[in-house]
Amino acid sequence: MGNNRYGTYCVIGVIAAAVCLFVMKVDRIVEAVSLVFSAAAPLLLGCVIAYVLNILLKRLEKLYFPHTDRAALIKSRRPVCILLSFVALFLILVFIVNLVVPELLSSIRLMTDEIPPAIESARVWAIAHSDEIPAFQDSLKRMDIDWQNMAKKTMDFLVAGAGGIFSSVVSVVSKAFGAATKVLIGTIFAIYLLSAKERLCAQADKIMRAFLKPETRKKVRYVAGTFHETFTSFIVGQCMEAVIIGCLCAVGMAVLRMPYAVMTGAVVGVTALIPVVGAYIGAAVGAFMVFTVNPLQAVLFVVFLVILQQLEGNLIYPRVVGASIGLPGLWVLAAVTIGGGVLGIGGMLLGVPLAAAAYRLFGDAVNKRLNGRT
Repeated sequence: MGNNRYGTYCVIGVIAAAVCLFVMKVDRIVEAVSLVFSAAAPLLLGCVIAYVLNILLKRLEKLYFPHTDRAALIKSRRPVCILLSFVALFLILVFIVNLVVPELLSSIRLMTDEIPPAIESARVWAIAHSDEIPAFQDSLKRMDIDWQNMAKKTMDFLVAGAGGIFSSVVSVVSKAFGAATKVLIGTIFAIYLLSAKERLCAQADKIMRAFLKPETRKKVRYVAGTFHETFTSFIVGQCMEAVIIGCLCAVGMAVLRMPYAVMTGAVVGVTALIPVVGAYIGAAVGAFMVFTVNPLQAVLFVVFLVILQQLEGNLIYPRVVGASIGLPGLWVLAAVTIGGGVLGIGGMLLGVPLAAAAYRLFGDAVNKRLNGRT
């Protein structure tokens, strides 16, 4: 009895010491954790890439000579389907970029071409009507600008800012190179994960059988399976919903004879991957594009997209995504809000499937507890 009490006191003391150490060194601990996550960022990115591509990979493997007995085809199934998955993802990205970027650049160029004539027209109008506004005319006459001094100050500013501009360019280039390196390492790691996913799953199960009780292992597999099923359903449903709303936006704009219909539909479809608020982000880009051609049509476009968003939120999203993950609209909005506040756009994407999995697990636990009482 005394030994048990002594052991309990030792455990309490160790926990108390650990808590005190954490409170005293919390800054260093947070810094160390941040450093570890920063170092592991390419590997975490590789896990995300592998998980998303695995959904496409499983479907491609079912289509790649599913009933063949040839050893060469069976052996080549995994590497060929991995290659096809990456090619498909790359082609989708290239297609979207080719749709969006040229049209966006042309609209920006159009605005920049229109701004100087507008300024010149305003200047001509001011000169022509300065006689009608005596105060304005007097201010123009009293205006004494030291152009030489202004030119000197401008040159000093440009010379002083040249170093800052150079350092900014170097910083941007280094960050871009670092991001490209992370993507490359993450892609290579994703290929390894996809190639050996069955062996990795078998090793994880072996570790659980070695260290966990059968009942605990069963619970872990159930929780992991629930999260996996929810995330897979969310990714597939979200992609389907994005394609649907993007096509509807493009068709509707074409029917209403609005400019940049295909490009705006692509932007709205891509941004619709972000739950709830994504389509409104696409609306801002689309409205800007239409505004460069016809401001009145930009107002009509906003009205059209608001109606389309209501249709999508009340009919398409609940049937395509909401039904697949089993999360009510109230909690979808809460998950997007909290996730976006914590992790930004990434939190918006992760918040919904995480909330859906937690909602399902909690509901199962509640039902099990109630059934146990009856």
